[in-house]
Amino acid sequence: MSTLKGIPAVIDGAAGDAAAGPANGVRSGQKYLTAQGFSAIKDGIKPHGDADRGGLAGKPRWLKAPPAIGAGYEFVRRTVREHRLVTVCEEAKCPNIGECWNAGTATIMLMGAVCTRACRFCAVDTGNPGGWLDAEEAQHVAARVALMRLRYVVLTSVNRDDLADGGAAHYAACIRAIRQRNPDTAVEALTPDFQGVLPDVETVLDAGPAVFAQNVETVRRLTHPVRDPRAGYAQTLAVLAHAKRHRPGVLTKTSLMLGIGETDEEIAQCMDDLRSIAVDILTLGQYLRPTVNHLSVRRFVTPEEFQRYRAWGLARGFRECVSGPLVRSSYRAEQVLAGNNVGLGAPAGATGAAGSAP
Repeated sequence: MSTLKGIPAVIDGAAGDAAAGPANGVRSGQKYLTAQGFSAIKDGIKPHGDADRGGLAGKPRWLKAPPAIGAGYEFVRRTVREHRLVTVCEEAKCPNIGECWNAGTATIMLMGAVCTRACRFCAVDTGNPGGWLDAEEAQHVAARVALMRLRYVVLTSVNRDDLADGGAAHYAACIRAIRQRNPDTAVEALTPDFQGVLPDVETVLDAGPAVFAQNVETVRRLTHPVRDPRAGYAQTLAVLAHAKRHRPGVLTKTSLMLGIGETDEEIAQCMDDLRSIAVDILTLGQYLRPTVNHLSVRRFVTPEEFQRYRAWGLARGFRECVSGPLVRSSYRAEQVLAGNNVGLGAPAGATGAAGSAP
């Protein structure tokens, strides 16, 4: 085994594949060398002696995802395999991959697979790419969208604090390339916070996404136990507020994970904060712990509670509040304005679950 600054490190065998993850055999929390020559931590968080071993174990029945089947899913899956494409849907082991791919929707990650931040809920690898970018990514992504015949694509990315503009110009170039080659495909930009630099936010917006999203992730009180110190509750609100001011016609969107220790009052306050800056769309889903080194689950939110939270959101004026145990930021994004909780419907026995907002 090689070493990096005296630390054992595995060499990434996927040389030449910019989006590929680490070599086989790299354990969660282990440092490895990427094909581009910089170091990264598998799954983002190193093992540590004070890791939270508590929390809830197992999963309730309502967190069992339906099997991924269907003609649309099989077409996208085959295309991904044949062309060695990388999607967040597979990398993140999203439980909704079958539904989204059957609907012609997928999420693609830009600017590599290594993030400069280490949020305690997220299993994306962490490191410092040192300014590396794939100069041909915009055209590759546009071709990928065409190959997959996507009607709606969500572009997300790792945080790239190593770049002067956080990667905003690169992000914008990818949006423009997709729109030029695939004029009938709607683009949602699920972006990093660009360290709160508002001209960089404008760069992405000016490329013409239909939806601009930046995730608040959790309630104000839990922000820094949950998110990297460089992120911030107020910073995310400022980004979303500026996006709406700069391009009022672009829908703004954010997402909240539940089950980390938040209270109902804090959820309601977060909704109020978001509506005060005219955020259009809110998604709510259950946090699930990716590894033992990450934050533990403090509660499993029931389907009935998710229906109640959706009612709170709609009562506050969100155009849609997509709410359910398996909902993720990009879940059925193409259907988010259908006004039906993207087809989730009310769970059995949810009579009276809506309740009234606090």
